[in-house]
Amino acid sequence: MNRIALIVGGLLVALMLAASTLFVVDQRKVAVIYALGEIKEVITEPGLKFKLPPPFQNVVYLDRRIQTLDSPESRPIFTAEKKSLVIDWLVKWRIKEPREFIRNNGDIRTLENRLSPVVQAAFNEEVTKRTVGGVLATEREKVMQDVLARLADEAKSFGIEILDVRIKRVDFVANITDSVYRRMESERKQVANELRSQGQAEGEKIRADADRQREVIVAEAYRDAQKTMGEGDATASAMYASAFGRDPQFAQFYRSLDAYRASFRNKTDVMVVDPSSEFFKAMRGNAAAAPAAKK
Repeated sequence: MNRIALIVGGLLVALMLAASTLFVVDQRKVAVIYALGEIKEVITEPGLKFKLPPPFQNVVYLDRRIQTLDSPESRPIFTAEKKSLVIDWLVKWRIKEPREFIRNNGDIRTLENRLSPVVQAAFNEEVTKRTVGGVLATEREKVMQDVLARLADEAKSFGIEILDVRIKRVDFVANITDSVYRRMESERKQVANELRSQGQAEGEKIRADADRQREVIVAEAYRDAQKTMGEGDATASAMYASAFGRDPQFAQFYRSLDAYRASFRNKTDVMVVDPSSEFFKAMRGNAAAAPAAKK
């Protein structure tokens, strides 16, 4: 029994030793083999690998995937016009030389703490050469390309490769932003007031032109009406003259009736006139009978 136990124990120890010499390298990782504290080998190919058991050799894994470094707390950058801008950026990078990376950084957190001020300095250099309009629009892409070119050499000392640099946001600092918004609001109000003034002037012009056309049309219509009324009155007068000229007494009687009709238009009308006056001549018997007898 003791011999069997020794054999089993030996097998277990052998398995543990064998297991400590085997390790798997994931395709997303880089394996760094340390031998007594020094880098012995860097393995980039995935698969099952062998090493000496601890403490002779140890394995440390590094992430070989693309990493993203975001800008820390935003700091103002002065442009060529001495305007303060706040720029939020990001950098895409990955480990290219694991040995250099480990010697100079140790881990990703340390690398990002060292790389962040380098990126910020590169942006400072590029932004100070350009105007606000260039950074915001016309030269935005050029700024990112120049920063990427600056970081390419710096990255070698970190053992990494810079793949891309992007500007996420460009804004004025808080105290300037308010003044910019107020100036924009004032400019928009000024434009709106100018448009309103132009609209009012155009409206007054249209109304004046419409009033002038209305007066012309009314005057022409009144002229034509007066002309037509004059022609009608002339024709009527000629017809009256022709008709009444044939029998003057009847004409006088007819005019008297028109005068009575106009005077006694309502039943409540009252007139105080001498009955013997010429006005009532047609109502007296002789004058009234004469036209009837003649007819």
